[in-house]
Amino acid sequence: GEMGVGGIQGIDGKQGEKGEQGSKGEKGDLGPAGMMGPSGPKGAAGSKGGRGAPGKKGSRGAKGARGDTTKVLRSAFSAGLSKPFPPPNVPIRFDKILYNDQEDYNPSTGKFNCSVPGAYVFSYHLTVRGRPARVSLVARSRKVAKARETLYGQEIDQASFLTVLKLSAGDQVWLEVARDWNGVYVSAEDDSVFTGFLLYPD
Repeated sequence: GEMGVGGIQGIDGKQGEKGEQGSKGEKGDLGPAGMMGPSGPKGAAGSKGGRGAPGKKGSRGAKGARGDTTKVLRSAFSAGLSKPFPPPNVPIRFDKILYNDQEDYNPSTGKFNCSVPGAYVFSYHLTVRGRPARVSLVARSRKVAKARETLYGQEIDQASFLTVLKLSAGDQVWLEVARDWNGVYVSAEDDSVFTGFLLYPD
């Protein structure tokens, strides 16, 4: 005979048992950035870095103060003898000028004239021949140093002397020999020289 009319839907059945775990799904998209976390503790100091490149040249500094322009005081001479056996008891005229830029030494008189007060060095180097020599260094018309050279049978010898004197402006200094003791000698091969110079001014 004919199919009957459909019946009423039955009630839901009981929940089935838990199924097996499915396979791992694909990686999802990157989520949004999270909020900034709190600052961490201060780290330990790092090792010293390498030397940096040289900096740029700085600007020119301000002009310095003017330096001391005090004039340097000078006085010096050196002169040789041109004739042997000078006359005694008068200034020996060392007339062969070796140095006399300040012209404090007068070769015509044989006298040094002090123009700069201070301490001076005076020296002589003399050739002595044929007769002995007694030489005096005279300052302010007073014999301040005396020396003699006796040949003791030698034909020729040398005499040298050096001292320091304190002089005032206008003081004069010279050398002289004694009577019968004037064996100071010069020749083409032998010199006799008188020298003086300012050591330091007052």
